[in-house]
Amino acid sequence: MAAWSPAVVAPLLRGIRGLPLHCAQRMFASQTEGELKVTQILKEKFPGATAIKVTDISGGCGAMYEIRIESEEFKEKRTVQQHQMVNQALKEEIKGMHGLRIFTSVPKH
Repeated sequence: MAAWSPAVVAPLLRGIRGLPLHCAQRMFASQTEGELKVTQILKEKFPGATAIKVTDISGGCGAMYEIRIESEEFKEKRTVQQHQMVNQALKEEIKGMHGLRIFTSVPKH
């Protein structure tokens, strides 16, 4: 049985997703440094958020993130406006990203 080492996985990830080599080397951890940084920024920009979840979906290198955020600030705003608010909050971090998935919602009472 072949081992799934970074040397084996990296070319596969590059070929499939166009991700850099170091993306294949994520170790299992509770949160990456990038996830923690993005989460902290979102907590500061959306202090009333009832839920924030940031996941590095690039294998740990910080190239792509999935963000789920629930906040009253999104109330009565269209989805595109909600996403623009998140993009604005992360405008400096986005410059170094390959992609971003954003899921926003308003808390249900």
